[in-house]
Amino acid sequence: SEQSTGSDTEVLAERTSCSFDSHSDLTSGGSGPQPPPPSSMEEIQVELQCADLWKRFHDIGTEMIITKAGRRMFPAMRVKITGLDPHQQYYIAMDIVPVDNKRYRYVYHSSKWMVAGNADSPVPPRVYIHPDSLASGDTWMRQVVSFDKLKLTNNELDDQGHIILHSMHKYQPRVHVIRKDFSSDLSPTKPVPSGDGVKTFNFPETVFTTVTAYQNQ
Repeated sequence: SEQSTGSDTEVLAERTSCSFDSHSDLTSGGSGPQPPPPSSMEEIQVELQCADLWKRFHDIGTEMIITKAGRRMFPAMRVKITGLDPHQQYYIAMDIVPVDNKRYRYVYHSSKWMVAGNADSPVPPRVYIHPDSLASGDTWMRQVVSFDKLKLTNNELDDQGHIILHSMHKYQPRVHVIRKDFSSDLSPTKPVPSGDGVKTFNFPETVFTTVTAYQNQ
């Protein structure tokens, strides 16, 4: 099966990166709060980039296209991470979980999504492990961590590692920071491990409804 990474998606990615480069390279000066001890996950913060773009979508009702071959998300998830132990090693991962147990349909004459029934049976769990994993806290904190290569599919037999979702359901993307010593259960085909060494973040404005073609005008 051909990988459908046409040049149009590359152009789109270029055109739509929200301008976060301007101040992302300013590292804070030497004086400041001391980093937490290696075991602490308390201080970790994850900040959504392009939040204003996400909010504009969210106000209208974000729809994400999913295809058999796998489609990149738009907007893409991009985050800045702070509060990591610079010397500790971490995996960064993303999964996408159902918001509720409902299936939806779009009602054109009232331009809104309505509940259409119960959710379809669960899909196989998929976790997108960021390709820069495993990396030091210092490395992660210096960059915008982008999930723009992650693809969504409705093919339950997908063997490309794409995230499998049902169409016409509502989902919430989640970002996970996983310390190296908690990663033994981390796998692209198992639920994300839990425990002290895992911290999970989600952003309400990134909730979306899956479609095979956009519904909202």
